[in-house]
Amino acid sequence: MSDVITADLVDLDLAAETKEAAARSLAERMVALGRVTDLDGFLADVAAREAQMPTGLDGGIGIPHCRSAHVTAPTLAFGRSARGVDFGAPDGPADLIFLIAAPAGADDAHLTILSALARRLMDADFTASLRASTDRAATASLIRGDEPPAATEAHAATGTGADTGTGADSGTGANTGTGVDSGTGADGTTDVTGATATGDSSGGGHVFRIVAVTSCPTGIAHTYMAAEALEQAGQLAGVEMVVEPQGSAGFRRIDPAVIAAADGVIFAHDVPVREKERFAGKPTVDVGVKAGINRPGELISEVRGKAERGETTATTHATPMDNAGEPGEGAGTKLRKWLMSGVSYMVPFVAAGGLLIALGFAIGGYTINKAPSVAEHFVWTEHTSWAALLFQIGGLAFSFLVPVLAGYIAYGMADRPGLVPGFVGGSIALTINAGFLGGLAGGLIAGGTVMAVQRIKVPAPLRGIMPVVVIPLLSSAVVGFLMFLVVGKPIASLQNALTDWLSGLSGANAIILGVVLGLMMCFDLGGPLNKVAYAFAVGGLANPNEGSLKVMAAVMAAGMVPPLAMALATTVRGRLFTRAERENGKAAWVLGASFITEGAIPFAAGDPLRVIPSAMAGGAVTGALSMLFECTLRAPHGGIFVVPLIGNPFLYLIAVAAGTAVSAGLVILLKGARKTGRPDQEQKAGPVRDGGDEAEVLVAA
Repeated sequence: MSDVITADLVDLDLAAETKEAAARSLAERMVALGRVTDLDGFLADVAAREAQMPTGLDGGIGIPHCRSAHVTAPTLAFGRSARGVDFGAPDGPADLIFLIAAPAGADDAHLTILSALARRLMDADFTASLRASTDRAATASLIRGDEPPAATEAHAATGTGADTGTGADSGTGANTGTGVDSGTGADGTTDVTGATATGDSSGGGHVFRIVAVTSCPTGIAHTYMAAEALEQAGQLAGVEMVVEPQGSAGFRRIDPAVIAAADGVIFAHDVPVREKERFAGKPTVDVGVKAGINRPGELISEVRGKAERGETTATTHATPMDNAGEPGEGAGTKLRKWLMSGVSYMVPFVAAGGLLIALGFAIGGYTINKAPSVAEHFVWTEHTSWAALLFQIGGLAFSFLVPVLAGYIAYGMADRPGLVPGFVGGSIALTINAGFLGGLAGGLIAGGTVMAVQRIKVPAPLRGIMPVVVIPLLSSAVVGFLMFLVVGKPIASLQNALTDWLSGLSGANAIILGVVLGLMMCFDLGGPLNKVAYAFAVGGLANPNEGSLKVMAAVMAAGMVPPLAMALATTVRGRLFTRAERENGKAAWVLGASFITEGAIPFAAGDPLRVIPSAMAGGAVTGALSMLFECTLRAPHGGIFVVPLIGNPFLYLIAVAAGTAVSAGLVILLKGARKTGRPDQEQKAGPVRDGGDEAEVLVAA
């Protein structure tokens, strides 16, 4: 795979001052060699990955990377900056910058080479050689592994130059000196075996054993860098460390016997740990993947401390939004992630149940809710029977909203043991008419209860039955007691008060609420604030009244505005947008009409300072007008396709059109001011962005 990086892909005097400019400069080299087919489309994919998590690493390294449909072959481009470029690393700018481009369907062998590079970046000799190199061809050869890096005096003196396998055959997995072939090109079916102690056990004492899992969203760079850092730290700490990198090329499972013999577990991940149940019952440290890279020694000390204290369970989380993240993360951030976990699992029930209910109303009229059960009365030739069937199926799906919300909030807090008490708490909330707020409380109580029970030290023979019997039993009893007798009734009273308030909304109060909901829907384009506003609206549909139906209408109308506005703007003033954005604009018409707010994300990722404020302004206008026109909506989703179910549909469409026009006009005005009237410039690879784009800061959508 010698063509992954060539001399033409090396820039030893990179002049870029921002990470956007650096990525563009290196990507242009890929375009010139035919490795990338659409410059702006590829850069948008790089930006989207960067928005998930900064790619700067300690030690002056920046490693922007992504998988993209615009990449024809796995490619590395390297730039060395004298001034340094800020990629968000804790210790400052990066002078060694790698741009990794992987095709959307890259094969395992290619991904193996890319992951091997990531591991090599943890070798001080390798990075020192890159900083000292004066020849582009020699630099490319060094990165490919054709020649070993020159050992530095400092590295040799400290004795940390363990053979990490980075100069050997990188296509077969780096040999890190732990006796384990970590197999970066695994097929996901082979066990990792043969672990040996890396520490000095000649004294006859017990060697502390740790198993670890690393993973990141792309599965190319951070996954393997964290694995390498943990293995090197294990050698220095005198512990036996076996790491399972779960990357894009699959993973090799650690031998069950090795896991059984381990004294502790480290999860350094930003995506779910696959087959996580294999590690149950062990002292566990659960952190983000960058913690595995930046402070592996601290993680080893932390898991040893937990083992000494007998803490045999961990507060781990199964999804990216559930991951507690770095140790300094605040309680508010964790709470938001837990709530988002519940909402994300609830949304499919909302879509399926709500649209079936809406179809039932559309076919059978608003009295269809009084139809008898179709299990007792169904006439195949009557449309009202079919309408009743749709309505009743949708109603049953909708009845899961509060239990699912509560169950998966608890799941986000305490993993699978939280599901049973969470669902119990949500069901009780329905029983006592505590509604959506009761579900929130039930989920948080359930998760907190399970986390408390997990901290109890139990004898080793009982650990196996804890997650299956003891934790569900104790936590369900506690949640039931608290929901029925302590907090349930006050929450039900608050829910009733909120329902009455929504029912009485009119005039200025309704308009103000419409503005707030519109701003929330358009601020992060499908992110946490958007989901909070949407969940608030959907919660009101469980017991609908005039006020809650107005809220649902305002929320959906505002959520349609951002993609529709971007589509309109690219149609009216296409020269202000890149070729990729113009293509995205065509799809945005359909996405906006379908109430998929995320259709505006590609535009916000490339130009957040102009797109997001424009979208918020239009969303606020639409939300206010929808409330002013007293539009109502019984369906939780569907966009223009559920217009027959909207109260005052003509005025509703006017509200959507007005907000779309406002947003489109603002974004055209702001982009036009930046362009200062210059005509669009084209290159072979596509339009060139104005230099001002390079100074913008990407935001996570």
